[in-house]
Amino acid sequence: MKTGKFILILACLMLCADASFAAKWKAKHVVLIGLDGWGAYSVEKAEMPNVKKLMAEGSYTLKKRSVLPSSSAVNWGSMYMGAGPELHGYTEWGSRTPELPSRVVDKDGIFPTVFGLLRQAAPKAEIGCICEWDGIRYVVDTLALNYDKHVAEASENPKATVRYAVDYIKKAHPTLVNIVFDEPDHVGHSEGHDTPAYYRKLTELDGYIGEIIQAVKDAGMLNETIFIVTADHGGINKGHGGKTMAEMETAFIISGKGVKKGYEFTESMMQFDCASTIAYIFGLKQPQVWIGRPMKQVFK
Repeated sequence: MKTGKFILILACLMLCADASFAAKWKAKHVVLIGLDGWGAYSVEKAEMPNVKKLMAEGSYTLKKRSVLPSSSAVNWGSMYMGAGPELHGYTEWGSRTPELPSRVVDKDGIFPTVFGLLRQAAPKAEIGCICEWDGIRYVVDTLALNYDKHVAEASENPKATVRYAVDYIKKAHPTLVNIVFDEPDHVGHSEGHDTPAYYRKLTELDGYIGEIIQAVKDAGMLNETIFIVTADHGGINKGHGGKTMAEMETAFIISGKGVKKGYEFTESMMQFDCASTIAYIFGLKQPQVWIGRPMKQVFK
């Protein structure tokens, strides 16, 4: 009898804990959409009606800076880990393990990510990651995920990723989902940045973003969702990794519940501030090792 009462009390405490965390949240859902190799220089010229609607109905900057080098793994890692490569240790385009020892590791043996923080604070949260490039999985903390999907067929079937994303959103109603397209990076490398092919790819990606937004609507989540659309780096000519502003500046667009409308913010933003902003949405306490700052000014 005593054991039964103890279990009942423990279950009630867990439910209360989840409710108390949710009460501190600015939204119940965050949909983080990443476009690999999307330079901020392209936003004004691109035909991206869905993205531009999010900008008009939300807040944004076209001056978010990548960490160096302006390459993929080091920047996706910084976006999720709230710190730069000097601290998390992932320093290269294709880092799978830290080249420098991570200054701190969590219980999963990885530098603290926003996914891990949310999992610890709200054990019942539904957290997912859908990505085309397998390298994302080495910096996202897969042990914190309920759903971990590497879309290997995306190179042959570009619509595969958005189909997985739409299905997951409708079925699971995720608390936090990270959806990363490996474009327009490939077009940037093959055809070049700031080319007609590059802008055609952006228009295609914008259509996928529209499908994701519609899935959130169909799932009945729209009024409790914050969308974030951003990138790891830009590019110049047929490459990236250097120190030009075309490579270093990316867009950060945030729209949805409690976000200011039509607000272009001028405060400086770095890649690692993305994690801090998501942590702020969910009322999570930042680890001391994080150096990111939440963009509080975008909220009403």
